[in-house]
Amino acid sequence: MLETLIGSIPSVATTVAVVCVLWAANLLLEKHSKKYMGTRFRNQVLMLGLTFAGLLIIIMVVPLGDQRRGQLLSFIGILMSAAIALSSTTVLGNGMAGLMLRAVRNFRTGDFIRSGDHFGRVTERGLVHTEIQNENRCLTTLPNLYLVTHPLTKIRNTGTVISTELSLGYDVSRTTIEQRLLAAAEACGLTDPFVQIKVLGDFSVTYRIAGMLTEVKNMITVESLLRAAVLDELHGAGIEIVSPNYMNQRQLVPGDKHIPAIAPRAAPQPVAGQTLENIVFDKADEAETIEALRLRRGGVVEQIDELTTALKKCPEEERTKTAAEIERLESTAATLKRVIELRESRSQKD
Repeated sequence: MLETLIGSIPSVATTVAVVCVLWAANLLLEKHSKKYMGTRFRNQVLMLGLTFAGLLIIIMVVPLGDQRRGQLLSFIGILMSAAIALSSTTVLGNGMAGLMLRAVRNFRTGDFIRSGDHFGRVTERGLVHTEIQNENRCLTTLPNLYLVTHPLTKIRNTGTVISTELSLGYDVSRTTIEQRLLAAAEACGLTDPFVQIKVLGDFSVTYRIAGMLTEVKNMITVESLLRAAVLDELHGAGIEIVSPNYMNQRQLVPGDKHIPAIAPRAAPQPVAGQTLENIVFDKADEAETIEALRLRRGGVVEQIDELTTALKKCPEEERTKTAAEIERLESTAATLKRVIELRESRSQKD
């Protein structure tokens, strides 16, 4: 009995040491997470890796005998191999896909993305899933594995091309149509507008009017305004937007055109103030704001660390000024933290 107890002391001591190290690492990471917000995902991955390493250390020191220890390590290796082999259809696969998306960094919270039939703004990025808010204000949860295995398109924040297509008959001059379409694009605030002739059909010509929109957050509203402006410009110029095969059984006066009467109104203007996007992408806007506040707070914390280090080396006459600056930055960081926590609590209620 005494020999058994003495022989088990190293393994027990190692187990206790591993548990203490994991406990201390968890406390340290939690403290770091409170100081540098937005690091929870990384901390979870670190704790997972440390726990696995601790488990291997315990197995190596437990007095099981070389044969049993080898069998146990082989069993763990088989489990890991099977998990990796089945990762394409399991939670582990989504976790690996999440790590890949984090490494690639092709989009962030608040960006417009399109993948398959899904389009919207990113509201949340997790280890196994990504949440987007679509045009109907609904939230769609996409597995990260889906985003990795399907082409993913990100709308660039610096601007995107807004366009619409329509078909007109051969009886209307191409130059006249192009002038009116360009005027419609300019009325919507699009820059560098251009017209393309897409198809020369048997009965009609397909035109595409497009222009650059720098404020991508308003793209849905501007797309609608562009179509409205095209209607107003063409109808105002007496150009009939109707299929060449159009037939109506009513007796019409020769020369009549099927153009609705246009009520006098101002031309469409660039979007300002309250827009459709403010309503349907409210959570995405909030998530983007929280992300920006986290980055700002991280910058303030870095400044505090730099000034704290410099305070130890700066001359006596500058210490008072440096200490006051540190105190001001700490107050700013505390205020930003409260604002972030308040916004996060409101966002989680949705």
